[in-house]
Amino acid sequence: MKIYFKYDFKVTCEVILREQLNLLKIPYFMNSLGEFEIDDDVSFIKKEELKSAMLHYGITILDDQKIAIIERIKQTVDDLILEENSKDLNISTYLSSKLNYTYSHLSKIFTEANFSSINNYFILRKVDIAKDLIVGGHLTLTEIAYKLNYSSVAHLSSQFKKITGFTPSDFQRIFQKKKNYELKNNDF
Repeated sequence: MKIYFKYDFKVTCEVILREQLNLLKIPYFMNSLGEFEIDDDVSFIKKEELKSAMLHYGITILDDQKIAIIERIKQTVDDLILEENSKDLNISTYLSSKLNYTYSHLSKIFTEANFSSINNYFILRKVDIAKDLIVGGHLTLTEIAYKLNYSSVAHLSSQFKKITGFTPSDFQRIFQKKKNYELKNNDF
C-alpha cells in the first residue's frame, strides 16, 4: 500500500524551530516574514546546541544576511512555481511583495552569489520539479505542463530539452529503463 503525503515545508520548519527553541529555552521573536530572531545575549553553547539540533532535521542556521535572503528567494520561487493560481503572477512583483525588498535589490544579491539570474533559477527549478513529477509517474505531460503553469506541453518540452538535453518523453523512457534494469538486477 502506498501512502501519499502533502506537506508545507515552511510550516514544518517553523514548527521544528519553535519546538527546538522552546526546548533549549532560547527566547525568540518571529517576524511576519517567517524569520526567527534570537537575542545576541544567547550563549555560544546554546547557539551551537541549536545548530546541532537543526542539522538533525536538515535545517542550517544562516549567519550571513545575504545568504539568508538568497535562501528565502529560492524558497519563494519554489512557492511561486507550486502556487495554484500563479499564471497571472509576475515573478518580480511576487518576490518583492513576499520578501519586502525591491526586485532589483533581490536580483543583484542573487546574481552576485549564484552567477545566474533569478529568472534562470526559476526555469531550472521548474524543470527539476517537472523531472520529479515525470519520475513520480502519476501525471501526464499535459497535467505536468498545466501544474507548472506552462502555456503548453510544447513550451515545457522546449525548456526541458534545453536544460537536460532530453525531451520529457525521452527522460521518462530512460528513467523507466533504468528502473526496470535495477529491479531485474536486484532479484538476484
